[in-house]
Amino acid sequence: MLGKLDCYATKVSIFLITAALIAGMAGCTPFSQNLEIRTWYDLQAVWNNLAGHHTLMNDLDSTTLGYEELASPRANQGRGWEPIGTILIQHHGLTTFVGTFDGQGYEIRDLFINRPDEDAVGLFGPVGQGGVIKDIGVVNAAVTGERYVGIFGIVGSGGRIEDIGVVNATVTGDYHVGGLAGWNLHGTVSNSYSSGSVTGNYSVGGLVGANERGTVSDSYSRGNVTGHEDVGGLVGVDYDGTVSDSFWDTETSGRATSVGGMGKTTAEMMDIATFSGAGWNIIAVTDPDMRNTAYVWNIVGGETYPFLSWQP
Repeated sequence: MLGKLDCYATKVSIFLITAALIAGMAGCTPFSQNLEIRTWYDLQAVWNNLAGHHTLMNDLDSTTLGYEELASPRANQGRGWEPIGTILIQHHGLTTFVGTFDGQGYEIRDLFINRPDEDAVGLFGPVGQGGVIKDIGVVNAAVTGERYVGIFGIVGSGGRIEDIGVVNATVTGDYHVGGLAGWNLHGTVSNSYSSGSVTGNYSVGGLVGANERGTVSDSYSRGNVTGHEDVGGLVGVDYDGTVSDSFWDTETSGRATSVGGMGKTTAEMMDIATFSGAGWNIIAVTDPDMRNTAYVWNIVGGETYPFLSWQP
């Protein structure tokens, strides 16, 4: 259990982070270009364009220009990728991502982050009000932080994460750790999934570590989840949030419980009836290489988990 000092520190931290998100939204918005992302250098440039509307134009991986310097295990003295945005209030105003990032169905692969003493760690740190990240596959990522750790650290104050597929990710942290998002703070996560392993101490979930007055819908997780307290197959801990029509694999996760969602066996997770019965926009296809893009989700009955119809 967390001690009194830990609880006090956590409450102060929550207050400061919420203030930072609000400050980021209300501060002086810098000039922001709308970027076309083709290299890791272009992706890093989003840091200086947190209110822009950006488009991923191709896959990014270990062979793409800028990987060694920015996102590899050798980048930044072994700390790897620097998350886009920060929860720290800085004098120049906007520090959270409040723009749009459209992945167009492309993938970001081989991301490496090793920042065990930092908070809000992920590909993006905090996503604030009006921020939307969508239609991206994140594959073979290794992310390590302290608090609020995931592929996206914090989905805060009206930010939205939608149509995201996380495959073979390893996420490690201490507090509020999730396969997709560490902390969903008044944000929205929808039509997304995560696989891989999630390891932490407190508030650890296969999809979302902590869901605080946020919304999670039409999503699932299937990775192994390990932690000490408030650990769930889908969501680790929930504070007045909403989790609807979402699932986790009780066999592959090693978790029989979650504060939200419905636990299913692997066989049930490969059965379209599980998802169509929950109102998902899903259709069965006969081959894993086929796609019916008229639907958000596709599935090969008895062979695959649901996958997003834009996925390669």
